[in-house]
Parts: sequence; structure tokens; C-alpha cells
Amino acid sequence: MGRYLLRRLVLIIPTLIGASLLVFVMMRLLPGDVVDLLIGSELTLSAEQRAGLRAMLGVDQPWYSQYLTWIGGVLSGDLGISLRSSQPVTTLILQRLPVTVELAILAALISWVVAIPLGVIAATRRNSPTDLFANIVGLIGLALPNFWLATLFLLITSIVFRWQPSPQWVSPFEDLRTNLQQVIMPTLTLSAGMIAVTMRMMRSSMLEVLGQDYIRTAQAKGLGDRMVLISHAFKNAAIPVVTVMGVQVGNLLGGAVIIEQIFGLPGIGWLILNGIYQRDYPVVQGGVFFLAVAFVVINLLIDLTYAYLDPRIHYG
Repeated sequence: MGRYLLRRLVLIIPTLIGASLLVFVMMRLLPGDVVDLLIGSELTLSAEQRAGLRAMLGVDQPWYSQYLTWIGGVLSGDLGISLRSSQPVTTLILQRLPVTVELAILAALISWVVAIPLGVIAATRRNSPTDLFANIVGLIGLALPNFWLATLFLLITSIVFRWQPSPQWVSPFEDLRTNLQQVIMPTLTLSAGMIAVTMRMMRSSMLEVLGQDYIRTAQAKGLGDRMVLISHAFKNAAIPVVTVMGVQVGNLLGGAVIIEQIFGLPGIGWLILNGIYQRDYPVVQGGVFFLAVAFVVINLLIDLTYAYLDPRIHYG
């Protein structure tokens, strides 16, 4: 296990370097830069003044020189300073992290609590009305884009019920009721598609496991259906589902950009998106790098979970 962890940690290094280099170069390929956006179209500066402003912001050097300077700071724990607000990027991320984490945890919990039992029941009652209902739920969840569902929620609550959540973010530690009112619609929006994917994967995996010889052997030995399902079938069927669940959590941490924008939630996705609009290079680079670290750590935890679900899996 120790050797496996060491090997995985070593492989994380080129992954993070590749992700950081990719976002660094792509940001420089966008038309315009932060200087153009800062001065706007109404203010006119001479070429010397523009050059001085670029030098002050540190964007006058070649991109590879800027990258080496930035990645050197990252290795020392410094993600840079925002070109727009002059705040440390780490501080900006930590300020917005609770919003994204809360949204991701609630959406993941709702989807798993609904999808996993529904997938197991659909598999054990194949071709029954319950199975048909589960398949319909899965198809609807896959067919509805989350941005469309988010817009629909806003229209229904504002036009039909004459109600809108508070536009100012409220922490659950300050006012839990107001906080839940703010996150309930984005949480349901994000969990809809996750329920569909997780349920269909759980059903498919469970059907495959229930057809294995060791399941029939356990039943022939006189074990009850519940014991066979819980002790023998579920753990093995859960392995591919855990993989999907881990990817979903990773995507939620950085993939809820549109939802955060629609509902006005000041999370990491909102921070990165506005950083792109404003060409705030350190914010985008630091935000994406932080999400890349979170994603690879989640995937490492998933791989370690396999050994618990299936004792036949050993890491050497």
C-alpha cells in the first residue's frame, strides 16, 4: 500500500504541471489582456504608459517566464495576487470555497440517497413498474440540461409563487433557514442529472453482479435474499458506482460555474468565470490549480476505497 501511494503521489506531479501549463497558455490566447480591460475604451494611454502598466502588473514578460515565476510561487504556497483586487488568490479561494463545498456536498448527498436505493430496487425488480419508473426518472434527468432546469426553477418561484431567495449570500452558521432557501434550488438542479447517471450505473452494475455464479451459490446455500444482496452483491456492484460518484464530486467543485452564475452564488466557479471575463490571470490559474489538486486527491481516495469494497484488490 505504501509503495502504491508513493507511486500515485509521484504521478500527480506531471498531472498538475500539465493542468497548470494548459490553463496558463489558454488564458494568454484569449483576445485582449487585463490592461485593455482596466483602461477601457474611454481612457486613452500612450504606448509608454501601457508598457509601464503591463510592467507593473507583471504581464510584460514572455509567457514562459511568467509561468516559471508563477509556478515557483505555487511551490512555495503562493498562488499569486489578483490583478483586479490586489488580494491574494489563496484568500479569494478560501472566501468562496465554503459556498462551492456546501453546494457540492448537498447535491451529492441528495443524488446518492435517491439514486443508489432506486438503482438497487430497479435491479432486483427487473421489468416491474418500479423498474420502469426508475428508467423514466433516469431518462428525464439525462434529457434536462441543468441550466434550463435552473432557469425554470427561477421562473416558477418568481412568477408563480412571487418568491426569490436573498441575493446576498448568507452562511449556514449565520442563518441556516435563509442559507437553505438560497441553496435548495441550485442543489436540486445539480442533483437531477447526478441522480440519473448514478441510478442507471447502480442498476446496470447490480444486474451484472446478480447474474454471477457466486450469487447463485450463496442463494443455494440458503442465505436470505437480503443477506445475499447486502453482503455479496452490493459491495461488488458499488465499485463502478463509486468511480462515477467520485468524478461527480470533482466535477461539482469546478463544474457548477453556470449554476453559480445563474443563482448568483459567489463560489469558486463564479470566481473563475469572472476572472476569465476580466483577464485576471492569477485568479484563473490559482482557481483551476486548486480544483485540479482537489480532483486528483478525490480520485486517489476512490482508488483506496476499492480495496475496502473488494478484498481481492491489493495495492502493491
